[in-house]
Amino acid sequence: MYGIDIYNSKNSHITIGTNKEKKFSLDIYQISNHDPLEELLNEFREGQFSTTLTNKQKLSLLKMLRKNRPKFAISEEPLGKIKGHDIELYLDVERPYLPMLRTPPYPESLETRKEIEKLINELLDMDVIRKIGHNEIVEITTPVLITWQDGDSRLRGDFRALNNYTKADRYPKPRIPHILEKNWQKPDT
Repeated sequence: MYGIDIYNSKNSHITIGTNKEKKFSLDIYQISNHDPLEELLNEFREGQFSTTLTNKQKLSLLKMLRKNRPKFAISEEPLGKIKGHDIELYLDVERPYLPMLRTPPYPESLETRKEIEKLINELLDMDVIRKIGHNEIVEITTPVLITWQDGDSRLRGDFRALNNYTKADRYPKPRIPHILEKNWQKPDT
């Protein structure tokens, strides 16, 4: 049973069944004719698109960009956030690691330490790095601040000692005669 409740109200409401306490508003909402392409173009106004793309292609591209927005760098977040692609390094040595791999931080000036702290906090805010707990077994690299001539600075990790003990990835290229022999063998008759 549907009914319109107009008792003691300025607006009309719909009630369902005999429950007069649950009211659903009949407010009239203005329906706008908005173009989804214009809405997405406004959202991605920093981007420039090829003039050869059709509106349908632009709309498809913009929907894909919106869906995967965290993975792309934007002016507010200069690094994208891609999860599930961790790097695994295999070392020639086992724990406990050599003292050469566990180097203490380099002595830095107070100004440099403040700059390193600021850059580390920026990386924490962007979810690029995370704080580790006291019970986690993590080998920590020594942070190094590189300052360029223009005054810009970058935070780097000193992996020189680690590189000496890292097993190299081997992706051997197949030789052409082996490929030919494998793919064009005479079938057994």
